[in-house]
Amino acid sequence: MALKPWLLATPASRGIGLQLARRLLKTTDLPVVATARKDLDESKAQILDGLDVEPHRLSVLHLDVTDESTISSASSRIRDLFPSSSHYLHLAFCVPGILHPEKSPSQISYANALETYKINTLGPLLLIKHFSPFLPRKSTTLPPDLLSSLSLPAQAVFAIMSARVGSITDNSLGGWYSYRASKAGVNQLVKTFDVGLRQSAGDKAISVALHPGTVKTGLSKEFWGNVRKEKLFSAEWAAERLCEVVKGVGLEGRGMCWDWEGKEIPP
Repeated sequence: MALKPWLLATPASRGIGLQLARRLLKTTDLPVVATARKDLDESKAQILDGLDVEPHRLSVLHLDVTDESTISSASSRIRDLFPSSSHYLHLAFCVPGILHPEKSPSQISYANALETYKINTLGPLLLIKHFSPFLPRKSTTLPPDLLSSLSLPAQAVFAIMSARVGSITDNSLGGWYSYRASKAGVNQLVKTFDVGLRQSAGDKAISVALHPGTVKTGLSKEFWGNVRKEKLFSAEWAAERLCEVVKGVGLEGRGMCWDWEGKEIPP
């Protein structure tokens, strides 16, 4: 018997995460789990605002990527909502992020660097730990007819937010020490996780890293003036592009980092 799919966007209280949750609700009829650190009712209202969808499809759970107990609690709640005997996670967007830009080593702050690694790298690692059990295994029967009609990828995808500056090969400008290192770490996590998925899920689940471009969110606000207008994207547009990218990369793109245009970013 084919299991029923559900979708995840975490965190989803603002920016790209919020728009990804809205996009998943608009373009599918599947249940969506979103997370927020606080103000769950407000976050749910923001996600649903103006959408012509059934509100019961959206569950907003408390989760803080710097507090593993909240991730564990959210995972337990999801097991109640979507038992593994009847459901599986088909698409996850894990998009925590923070930026403390350092132009030189003298600007490095231990506290800021530690926060960067906790949110950008350890956060996704803990999301992998607690949410990967919801992904399909080799023995899982996926519902192909349903998925093909919903503009979703054919296989389950666990997508984690990276950045172009996480590429060691592409680094010609320097600076942004902690942020670059945290995103390079994400790329390694994605590759390592995908190796494991090959063993546990075969062709039924993959992991990818994503680069959304420069998006008009609080994280990049300090740098908007340095970006050409046509290269500064809205969060809504970025979410639309990322959904298209994860649908299009296929099995050949597993374990890699992809930008908003669907082009590979070298490690």
